[in-house]
Amino acid sequence: MKRPYIICHMVQSIDGKVTGKFLSAPECEKAIGIYYELNRNYNADAFACGRVTMEESFTGKWYPDLSRYDGSTVPSDDYIADADAGFYAVSFDRHGKLGWKTPRIIDDDPGYDGAHIIEVITRDTDKRYLEYLRSIGVSYIFAGEHDTDIALTLKKLYSIFGIKKLLLEGGSILNGAFERERLIDELSLVTVPMFACGTDKPLFMNIKSKNFTLEQEKSYGDVVWERYLR
Repeated sequence: MKRPYIICHMVQSIDGKVTGKFLSAPECEKAIGIYYELNRNYNADAFACGRVTMEESFTGKWYPDLSRYDGSTVPSDDYIADADAGFYAVSFDRHGKLGWKTPRIIDDDPGYDGAHIIEVITRDTDKRYLEYLRSIGVSYIFAGEHDTDIALTLKKLYSIFGIKKLLLEGGSILNGAFERERLIDELSLVTVPMFACGTDKPLFMNIKSKNFTLEQEKSYGDVVWERYLR
């Protein structure tokens, strides 16, 4: 199967957590800056996040009033608003819970700004939500009936949008889903010199141990970047 090359690019604590208050601590600012710089340097065709990450980073938990689309009937095929954008934000939003206001990401960082949004949804998503996405020019692809078929998603991203390199940027549930299917080709980990809380989430959720080989390591003072290949 032809699919994008997948790089899981994340900031983590010393104890391997990727969520938590430590990410907003002053001690983490340097690591975050390095993370964004590496993100830009990868020059990927797309980045992918789960619903929670997209909410926190881009939509602010806003959601549209869908009542105006009551009774909507939409075609049953994928909706491709822009297959030639060249840069994409892939949103794994199984049942359509994200409130986008524009068809492209608006962000101060050029590593995200201007990315055309692709919603990855399932067939049981509210038809009114599909009509809403069409009205604002957000693309969507179906990736299963009730649960997300990641392999199918990657096949469509490659064949429809020409995405050949994709940065997977979590959270841990989405990262874990990719890793359980051995779809991650490379790890790019920026480690901050801090411990997280025990309740914070790990890099991967619900996986068994898999082997990667350390390919590159660079120290930025007390921050370390490590690049691993499968």
